[in-house]
Amino acid sequence: MMDYSELEMMVTASRSSSLGDAVSGRQQGSFNEGDELYIPERRPSLDLGPSPMDTSDWHYADQVLSPAQSYRSMTSDDNSINISHEDGSPTRVQRNRADSYSSCYSLDSDDCEKRIPNVLISPLHNRLEHKDDAVSELSETPELNQDPNEIRHPSLTVAFTFKAICKTLGRLSEEHIRGFKMMLWKRYPKSFNTPPQGLDMVDLVDRMLECFNLEVSLQITKNLLKEIGHNRIIDHLQTLCIRNEVRYNLNETLKRKYGEVCEESAMQGGRRPFDDVFTDLNITSTCDNGPNIEHEVMTIEKLDSNKKAGKLLSTKDIFSAERLEHSHLRFMLITGVAGSGKSMAVRRLILDWIEERSHQHVSFLFPLPFRELKRFENSKVSLLEIIQTLYPETKKLRDEDYRCNDCIIMFVFDGLDEYNGTLDFQNTSILSDIKDPTTLNVIVVNLLRERLLYRSLSLVFSRPQVNHCIPWDTCYDEVDVRGFGDPQKDEYFQKSFKDPDQAARVIAYINSSQTLRIMCHLPLFCSLVADEYKHIFRGQATWAEPPRSITYMYTKLVLALRQHRIFRAPDRSLEKERDFLTQVGKLAFNMLEQGQYKIAKHDWKEVGINDVELVINSGLCTQYITKPHVLHQVKVISFIHPTMQEYLAALYVFLTFTNQGKNIYEQQLKDRFKGIFKAHTPMDLYKSALDSSLQCVDGKLDIFLRFLLGMALKINLELLQPFCTCPVKWPTLTEDAAALIRKKIRENQHPGRNSNLQRCLEELSL
Repeated sequence: MMDYSELEMMVTASRSSSLGDAVSGRQQGSFNEGDELYIPERRPSLDLGPSPMDTSDWHYADQVLSPAQSYRSMTSDDNSINISHEDGSPTRVQRNRADSYSSCYSLDSDDCEKRIPNVLISPLHNRLEHKDDAVSELSETPELNQDPNEIRHPSLTVAFTFKAICKTLGRLSEEHIRGFKMMLWKRYPKSFNTPPQGLDMVDLVDRMLECFNLEVSLQITKNLLKEIGHNRIIDHLQTLCIRNEVRYNLNETLKRKYGEVCEESAMQGGRRPFDDVFTDLNITSTCDNGPNIEHEVMTIEKLDSNKKAGKLLSTKDIFSAERLEHSHLRFMLITGVAGSGKSMAVRRLILDWIEERSHQHVSFLFPLPFRELKRFENSKVSLLEIIQTLYPETKKLRDEDYRCNDCIIMFVFDGLDEYNGTLDFQNTSILSDIKDPTTLNVIVVNLLRERLLYRSLSLVFSRPQVNHCIPWDTCYDEVDVRGFGDPQKDEYFQKSFKDPDQAARVIAYINSSQTLRIMCHLPLFCSLVADEYKHIFRGQATWAEPPRSITYMYTKLVLALRQHRIFRAPDRSLEKERDFLTQVGKLAFNMLEQGQYKIAKHDWKEVGINDVELVINSGLCTQYITKPHVLHQVKVISFIHPTMQEYLAALYVFLTFTNQGKNIYEQQLKDRFKGIFKAHTPMDLYKSALDSSLQCVDGKLDIFLRFLLGMALKINLELLQPFCTCPVKWPTLTEDAAALIRKKIRENQHPGRNSNLQRCLEELSL
């Protein structure tokens, strides 16, 4: 280690009056790595005014024939010495030098701003003058060990360099910090011509960045640390630089992938920045909340789901530094029904990390969607290979970067419900090394068991699971994505349409029906409405307004959920899809007649429906846990919304009549009185449904009746045609049904039901 005791004695006298303390205004103190760094702004040139300090004991230098030798030693050879006479005053020595606290022309300039003050010689200078020759012998221009043609990596910024050097020097003891400062002054007297002992850490690094460019500042730090034997700290600085480059490149990759969204349907391919369209989601701190039960006609009691009022969260709160301080849990399950906005939450989380709006305690964030992990299903692979395949820029990282405490890694697993592998938590082999090749199934199980990278944070997004895919002995938090609140529904359309008039037109449409307004709590439903209007505004639709029929948008929703099924299960034929919808619809119809909205276990088994198909693959239902008794819990299934149950019940009645020629109402009587009923017509079906609805004073069949009537419209028949075994042609049905409804209104036999009868006419677009 270099002996710097002599230099320390030289600056002892100057510490109490250090100009550094005067400029910085901060008290000197040691810097701890975890402290929040203050990054100073570039300072303007120092202006001390006409009388900055008491200079009564200062004097002008006597006229000399040649410049003082001491000034030659303190400046470089090219600095000029000017001797001038002004108004008969004694000649004063002027020199060009870098003022100790002047600003630079640019943040990264190699040399400090040159100022030419009239120099006064202080008593302190007289005491130090005899040391100048020794100091100048070590003066040298810092050299950068790199290819001069190499382009600076864009991740190397003033902010990063400042923090990196401060964090690195913060690992030194106070004694070694003093040595570092004195070596800096001894090696580069031109830049540190005032002893830097009075500078605190922030001022010291700030001064380095003023006088040298970023690469040189880092190189100087490494060189001096090497001289005092701190090679491990040099490795730490090099690690910070590598991680910074990897993070920058990773950010660029994630921006390209998640920074934009399709503006509308894939046919158009238009894209917009995600920030322009994102609308805040309702995320609650409680799980097992059950479906949204807001209804236009009925008041439905909470379905024995979680009675606790959950705290509203944002994606910034999910794994915030404050949350981690109060909880040791590093695993979180985020659930939500189909179309509730989970994918939007994933994008928001990723982009907030990229833009440094949240989770800045996380060093690296790796989204690992199960949709993309499927490519590794039939091969042996390690977790490290998966990461490096999806994000090649991470190949620069080393093993310790994945395991050390100061490098937090967050994994975001989107779509666990799309994973088809067998999750055997009892018999799957233990995996603890991210470099060991194995099957994807073993990797997934060990990640969910928190055996791999136990210091990492894991976020898993999924639809509510029938069979929980998280081991019972794993500790984790669970939150629920609930979609949009009422204000966010309008905000979504205002962001989706740049033209305020167009946005107002769409909002007026969803406000025309309370059921449409309620159903817009699902972002997926909102996107379907927006797509319809974008086709209209661009003149690509055959109608000027979407049908007032709520049946149309619900049919579009069911078809969209069917398309999403292909990511979770093999595609199936139309015949099998028709049978499935008929079975689910029959279950929905029977429950609706009984006023029941929870599907008991024996109910779905009785009709031969797989619970995984109900909840995971189709997305038509959700699952939650109820606790009817202490220490006893029951898994419950319900439809994602009561109106979805009513729609599927109507679809069952419609398909049964269309494909099998059966009037479900007459069929119920035929089971009692066989052989006395004649063949029926479509109007017989609608008359039976209308009479049945009017007899229910609680209105439980009102929305069902609207859906059933709406399926008779030509536009809805076209959408449902693939599920029909033969073409459906009911040319006069809507007029005949409308005439029947008007007759019921005139008769006024059910005055409390007239408002719903009027809504039925609107459903028929009449």
